[in-house]
Amino acid sequence: MLKKDLRVLFKTKRNSLSENDCKELSLEIANRSLNMAIWDYTNYHIFFPIEKNNEIDTQLIIQIIQGKDKNVVLPKTNFNDKTITNYLLTDATLMTINEQGISEPDSGIKINEDQIDLVFVPLLCFDKFGDRVGYGGGYYDRFLKKCSLKTIKIGLSFFEPIEKISDVFLQDIKLDYCITPEKTYKF
Repeated sequence: MLKKDLRVLFKTKRNSLSENDCKELSLEIANRSLNMAIWDYTNYHIFFPIEKNNEIDTQLIIQIIQGKDKNVVLPKTNFNDKTITNYLLTDATLMTINEQGISEPDSGIKINEDQIDLVFVPLLCFDKFGDRVGYGGGYYDRFLKKCSLKTIKIGLSFFEPIEKISDVFLQDIKLDYCITPEKTYKF
């Protein structure tokens, strides 16, 4: 299927989930992340969910990262140039709600892309080859291109993979893993 069609399909599927479904599925994904051999790094980039879009509650994974005494790195989106700036989450980090309804750092300690060890990547769906469909702005593809080649990219999805995304582009960055409530996929 084409990305534009997949966006419509998976937005509809996600919007059909109840608030309780989202909480339970998010907990399954967070618990599954605990079984991965990914907790020896320092800087973990993770997004806050757009709650109105029934996105995965990443607060649970943030608590795991903090509980392991690792650094949480949060994105701040620049909608004018479609870029992401990364900030270290500290007790002093001031958070604001952006125009998309996403909680993000207002300012703070910037973290360069090459300092990020692991990125939890938002998505609408993914395929069996590690390709993903996001909202279509290309923010994460541009951001991930700036990260080190060693940076681990982990998608988070309520749903299992589709067979194949038919219009993958060269600039699309593949996932290394994707965690669903049922299984962790490695690519």
